[in-house]
Amino acid sequence: MMKKTPIFLFLIGIFTAAFVLSGAYQGQTIHLASKASHAEELWQHSGHADSTAEAFRHWDEDGEIPTSCAKCHSTPGFVDFITDGSVDSAVSPGTTVECTVCHVNPEQGVLRNHTSVVFPSGVKVEKLGSEALCMECHQGRASTASVDAAIERAGVDDDTPSPSLRFINIHYYAAAANQLGTVAKGGYEYAGKGYDARFSHIKGYNACITCHNPHSLEVDLEACHTCHTGVNDPKDIRFYGSFVDYDGDGDTTEGIYYEIETMKDKLYAAIQAYANEVIGAPIVYDSHTYPYFFHDNNRNGQPDPDEANYGNRYTSFSPRLLRAAYNYQVAQKDPAGFAHGGKYIIELLYDSLEDLNSKLNNPVSMAGMSRVDEGHFNGSSEAFRHWDEDGEVSAFCSKCHSAEGLPHLLETGETGTAEVSNGFLCTTCHTSPPGVRRVDQVKFPSGEVKDLGDSSNLCMMCHQGRASLYSVQQAIASSSGPYYFINVHYYPAAAVLFGSEVHGGFEYPGKVYSGQQIFPNHMGKFDTCVECHMGTKSDLKPYDYTGQMHSVAKPDPRDCVNCHGQDISQPNPGSDPAKFKFSGIRPASIPDFDGDGNRSESIKDEILGLEEQLLDLIKKYARDKLGAPIIYDSHSYPYFFFDSNGNGAIDPGENIYPNRYLFDARLLKAAYNYQLSHKEPHGFIHNARYIAELLVDSIVSLGGDPANYPWR
Repeated sequence: MMKKTPIFLFLIGIFTAAFVLSGAYQGQTIHLASKASHAEELWQHSGHADSTAEAFRHWDEDGEIPTSCAKCHSTPGFVDFITDGSVDSAVSPGTTVECTVCHVNPEQGVLRNHTSVVFPSGVKVEKLGSEALCMECHQGRASTASVDAAIERAGVDDDTPSPSLRFINIHYYAAAANQLGTVAKGGYEYAGKGYDARFSHIKGYNACITCHNPHSLEVDLEACHTCHTGVNDPKDIRFYGSFVDYDGDGDTTEGIYYEIETMKDKLYAAIQAYANEVIGAPIVYDSHTYPYFFHDNNRNGQPDPDEANYGNRYTSFSPRLLRAAYNYQVAQKDPAGFAHGGKYIIELLYDSLEDLNSKLNNPVSMAGMSRVDEGHFNGSSEAFRHWDEDGEVSAFCSKCHSAEGLPHLLETGETGTAEVSNGFLCTTCHTSPPGVRRVDQVKFPSGEVKDLGDSSNLCMMCHQGRASLYSVQQAIASSSGPYYFINVHYYPAAAVLFGSEVHGGFEYPGKVYSGQQIFPNHMGKFDTCVECHMGTKSDLKPYDYTGQMHSVAKPDPRDCVNCHGQDISQPNPGSDPAKFKFSGIRPASIPDFDGDGNRSESIKDEILGLEEQLLDLIKKYARDKLGAPIIYDSHSYPYFFFDSNGNGAIDPGENIYPNRYLFDARLLKAAYNYQLSHKEPHGFIHNARYIAELLVDSIVSLGGDPANYPWR
């Protein structure tokens, strides 16, 4: 039996607990109050608290802030919006962005539970966390859809001005739209172009409030120095994956900010030239005066005081000019766009300039300019954007098409679904820079295992293709046909490098095929992925490979030019790296692969000659032997289609999956080898002889004359 506690002891216990708890609660209250006080102090010095700013004073004369503006320019407006998704009535001026905008209980620091945002494009982005509160206002007020809708209403062709086309302003500080890129479509995205998605940063610094102090709005530059060492001004930041010359000025060390500034200057020059030449109505821009673009009445190229006013607003926009002007403003009105989504802005500026140039008699020079990065960091490419609609990268593809898939495989031994990526991250290949993830050996689709003895093995994890000789054999053995096309996949460089040792191509019975190409004249250098593409064995000039290994991803001409000379198409071959082209290489040992009698053309042209011959025979065989004409489209899966009208051209509706071609065994083998060569555009360097052997044997199989290829 339990003993009963005397009542006086019980009461003492209650009073003691109450005393202790009240003290603890009081301490917690003081602590929370202290934190709230510190947060308020930081806030008071921020733009959100600046009661003198135009953002909060603009409506003083009107006496009220309209519902279309109150959400972001007043506290009551935002609170009204956050409750039901709309602002129901106008709001009196006099407030700023105060504590209750983000907090339901400012004293205790309790944030509003708001994690999704609908952007002007109509796209709803979910699972954002508390940064959704920031994005509600920093999303802009227009998008690709806004511009397209205005152009459709105008009903004029691209170069016809219309008085109904007025300038469309994205609005100010649209940081979230730029950061999310093509997800939000805040910029004007040209049809047929790919665009970067959300800018990928390192974990822990990939949201608004992890970079910006949520109260002062300032960025802690000390935290940036972990990676961006020695950089005191964010405008100077440029990191691995950005070592291409976007603005064409020859400087790949300047900050991304300066790349964008030069591109803006070029676009503005094109805007003015187009308005003069095509529209016949000169235009000027004033960043401080709405609606920003005005008629240049005296044609001096400057916004004079009597020109920069609403009554002189530009009224001669054509659709083409409106698109470019909109993107120019997108880049102008997010002053930190270089950090939020610099590559997205670069793409917008590049495409706008290119589009205007297409109509100019004297186009603005785009010499040396680059729109995107090398493939590993090209977030706008199909290799990374393919899964946008799915919302995740499948386990079948995540190893090579996401930032986290390969690390997950190497760490767990398993593949799994992954988040859609905007290109690779440093952590894709590095555990912690400069440490590189270790791969001891690589298993190829054929089952063969290889090891290049260095971190090239990491490259080979993805650049091995996804099919082999055995894939084709097994498909043919499994039925009597017809057969669907088997795709080796893209850039199978390692499979080609090892040749018959890993059986990446379809190797015809009774034929002997070349294995890994060991280049005797390389003197033990540049015979692995890393040695060629990253220069780690070079004892030539002591130049920096940093940008090359992370962005350019191709051998440096300075390593090759002394032996291989310039592009052989040059009239005076020499040793100038600036004139050197890998596509011009032809060692003396190379025979006339394609049998055209030309022994001076490059290896690349020899391979292209064989590809052309094989594709012609594929078409002839399909037409004459199978009675079903075939066409090939290298950009549309699964690449080979029925040529419905037999005209030899890719017509609308033909290069679609339901119209995919059905092969017999002989044609399947040849088509597989054609694709292997075509999807390894540098096979002429990695293992030209193996590629040539596969192509010639496929040609002969389809009826080509073996006498044309005595070397084989």
